[in-house]
Amino acid sequence: MTSALLDANSQSRREAGPIVLAAAATGLVDFIEAQGGDVDSIFGNSGIAPDMAGAPTLKVKLSSYCRLFEEASRQIRSGRFGAGNFGLWFGQQFQPRDLGMWGYAAVSAPTLGAALDNLVRLFHYHQESSAMRLQRGQDGMMRLEYQIYASEIVERRQDAELSLGMFANVIRDCCGPKWAPAEVHFEHPRPEFWKEHEEAFDAPVYFSQPTNALIFRPELLERRMPGSDLQLMTMMRTCLESLGSHRNGDEGLVERVKTAIRVSLPGGYPSLERIAHDLRVAPASIQRELAEQGLTYKDAIEVTRQSLAQMYLDQHQLPLTEIALLLGYSELSAFTRAFTRWTGISPRAYRKHGH
Repeated sequence: MTSALLDANSQSRREAGPIVLAAAATGLVDFIEAQGGDVDSIFGNSGIAPDMAGAPTLKVKLSSYCRLFEEASRQIRSGRFGAGNFGLWFGQQFQPRDLGMWGYAAVSAPTLGAALDNLVRLFHYHQESSAMRLQRGQDGMMRLEYQIYASEIVERRQDAELSLGMFANVIRDCCGPKWAPAEVHFEHPRPEFWKEHEEAFDAPVYFSQPTNALIFRPELLERRMPGSDLQLMTMMRTCLESLGSHRNGDEGLVERVKTAIRVSLPGGYPSLERIAHDLRVAPASIQRELAEQGLTYKDAIEVTRQSLAQMYLDQHQLPLTEIALLLGYSELSAFTRAFTRWTGISPRAYRKHGH
């Protein structure tokens, strides 16, 4: 098992190809065993160690991850999976929180629109050489699209079907377990037992489409997420971004301070003493390090707020009142005054003019 782990870990290196966080395989070992599958054979033929599946911060090659589900579909030919629809049904039972930090960043958002926007914006930290888009189609319906770009990954049907199932369950987390999209699109050709896809999604399913997509009504974006937690959302976003960072060596104290400020802002204006306590350093040390970069602690708060404000304003589903809370303001008017001071334009005008 040790050599298998070493081999699996080596696959996570970037030079070996695009990666995906192993959290996307949470529960897969138990799911395979429940269907009578041979875990060691399926994982062994895919080049991934079984004990990597579900690890929240480990990375595996995307090609190996896709091969894992194709192999499971080929080997498990009993019951409902005799049709080769293994990925379809695995995705239907996969819960958003099992996606780890990426999933929690979605379900802890204030609205469904913000949840899906988090999925899209943070996707590149979760999976490489792939794309997610949330956009309005010419018919006025919303499209949550997903596609792998890596040309070397030819077999990707199982991944597409399980991924759309995962994404549908994010929406179901908000709208209830019986929610169904208006349509489902897959880029691969129609399989033999395609009626199972309509059963799984409770919607018309179209194959050989330009991309994989869930189609749904735009008014759903305004619905409140039942697990909204701005503090948790900010923390998960920060942790995921940190995991995806390519910086070498330890972060400097100033960067650690800014990160701590970012995580703390949804709870209100964080005092110097609170940040110092969180980082386990003396307040004087923080002030000294900031001064070396020509900053005061108040400056660090302002810089962090300003950079976050523009990013949040680009998320059009996120209400201005929620943005104010995310930035640690007790009311919208305080945020409006600050943003106008920084940019010379109000947040509403900034968003209206498409900055």
